[in-house]
Amino acid sequence: MGMSQQSSDVAQFHVENIGGISETSVDIPPGVTVLTGKNATNRTSFLQSIMAVMGSNQATLKGDADTGSVELSIGGQSYERRLKRTGGTVQFEDGGYLDDPAVADVFAFLLETNEARQSVARGDDLREIIMRPVDIDEIKHEIRQLEEEKGEINDELAEIESKKRDLPDLEQQKSKIQDQISEKRDELAEKEDDIDSNSRDIEESRKEQEELEDKLDELRSTRSDLESVRRQIETQEESISSLKQERQELESELSDLPETPMGEHQHLDDEISRLRDQRQALNTEISDLQSLIQYNEERLEEEDYGVIQSLDDEQGEPADAVTDRLLDDDESIVCWTCGSTVEREQIEETVTRLQDLRQEKVEALNDLKSELDDLKSQQREAERQQQRREDVQGQIEDIETELERREDQIDSLKERRESLTDQVQTLEEEVDDLESEDFDDILSLHKEANQLEFEIDSLESDLDDISSEIESIEELLDRADDLRAERDELVEELTDKRTKIDQIEAGAVEEFNEHMDAILDIMEYENLERIWIERVERTVREGRQKVDRTAFELHIVRTTDNGAAYEDTIEHLSESEREVTGLIFALAGYLVHDLHETVPFMLLDSLEAIDSSRIAELVAYFADYAQYLVVALLPEDAQALDAEFHRITSI
Repeated sequence: MGMSQQSSDVAQFHVENIGGISETSVDIPPGVTVLTGKNATNRTSFLQSIMAVMGSNQATLKGDADTGSVELSIGGQSYERRLKRTGGTVQFEDGGYLDDPAVADVFAFLLETNEARQSVARGDDLREIIMRPVDIDEIKHEIRQLEEEKGEINDELAEIESKKRDLPDLEQQKSKIQDQISEKRDELAEKEDDIDSNSRDIEESRKEQEELEDKLDELRSTRSDLESVRRQIETQEESISSLKQERQELESELSDLPETPMGEHQHLDDEISRLRDQRQALNTEISDLQSLIQYNEERLEEEDYGVIQSLDDEQGEPADAVTDRLLDDDESIVCWTCGSTVEREQIEETVTRLQDLRQEKVEALNDLKSELDDLKSQQREAERQQQRREDVQGQIEDIETELERREDQIDSLKERRESLTDQVQTLEEEVDDLESEDFDDILSLHKEANQLEFEIDSLESDLDDISSEIESIEELLDRADDLRAERDELVEELTDKRTKIDQIEAGAVEEFNEHMDAILDIMEYENLERIWIERVERTVREGRQKVDRTAFELHIVRTTDNGAAYEDTIEHLSESEREVTGLIFALAGYLVHDLHETVPFMLLDSLEAIDSSRIAELVAYFADYAQYLVVALLPEDAQALDAEFHRITSI
């Protein structure tokens, strides 16, 4: 490893299991660092390590390792990137220097596999690579948003225009209503004059008029009372009809219920009582049998134990004596109830018979319980039906009582109605007697005047509605001017956005061409006159349609030995010439995107296609841009570089 430079700007690397590196630490000072040595000396692996800690995923994990890492200390900050092999793929953890290394991967980390270099060598369309740093999707999204806003404004303006077309009709309706109101008011004024004239003519009959008005008031009051009584009669009749319907339903339900009095259910109570006594008796018998069976079983077990104990006590006796005792115990046993000797089998048979008898009693008890449950269920159902019958009968009685009460009320109301009808008839006759021709005229005038006032009110209400609608449309017309101004601004902004992509593309191509010319001048190739990019429109097929797409074509101008210039294509260049062209394009991209301002490291590798003197010119040129320029060279190429450049000969 070369000597390290002690400086706060020195970039310190610690690498584990990256590429061919097992573990190493390397210090890179600001400026140019030359990684020199023969092939297979981990120069490319160290460049991959720098890329990895910068944030790139274009690094490989050591073949025999499952994890790897790169640590970087620079400018008082530390960064660490870890790699892990999972399921045949390498996973990269976050923690790199760059948040988004995409542009650096293309134009700052110029290794042999660099995408920009390879795309030129293959003759690919360069537009996607050149425009990758530009967020075209965001611009298109902004265009869509602006178009939606313009569409909304257009819809609103169309609605305003539609309402504007209604404005003449509304104005005409407004004028018509105003004329009608004026006519009605004139007619009303004439009616009021006629009323005043007629009022003066009947001034002398004021007393009769007052009496007539009193009678009319009384007549209205009596008619109101009569109408109220009629409504009460209708209400009562509806209630009676409803009650009769309810009574009919209850009577139908009552007819479906059995008419058995509760006294006739006594046989159920007696039968349930008898079965309960039987159940109690069976429980007692079963309990006694269980006790007897358990007692005999325990005594039999005790006898068995006694035989075994006797055998244990007499182990010293001859075998024949012991056998005889066993035989004796198996054949007979002393009865514990009468003291006589009986066969053991007889006692066991007796116990078995007792168990069978107990089982029979248990089964009989279960049958009895089932019968008892059925009787209880019958008893509950009979009680429920009887209770429901009593409830229904009570409800029917209540309804009949209510019906009688309401029918009495109807009779009373009908008498009241007849009385009021007679009063109305009498009052109408008295009013007819009091009315005269003069009163008829003035009453008719009042009615006509009232009708005119009603019509005027209705017309004024319609006038208010139309006036409000006209004002609303006029306000919308005022807003239309603002909307048009806003739409004009949107159209202008849309035009800027739509041309922005073209402007960006044109500017990028222009910058690339300028920087490629500058780099080509530095390298001084005699037969390579110029490398430049042209924006062209191509018609391509997308599905069933043909659309126009922008493409960036790379042109190469060469010169013959006699100085004649001609245009060539990348396909006609030699492999080394394609590599040189790709490198020039990638280097131009580094300058176009000002990567020296955001990416501290510029990496160069696989420069064998360029002679050492041109490499030296190229490195010197970019040394003025990159804070850290790390270039991997063979020893013979490294000799042409400035001797003051930092060198690392082994990693």
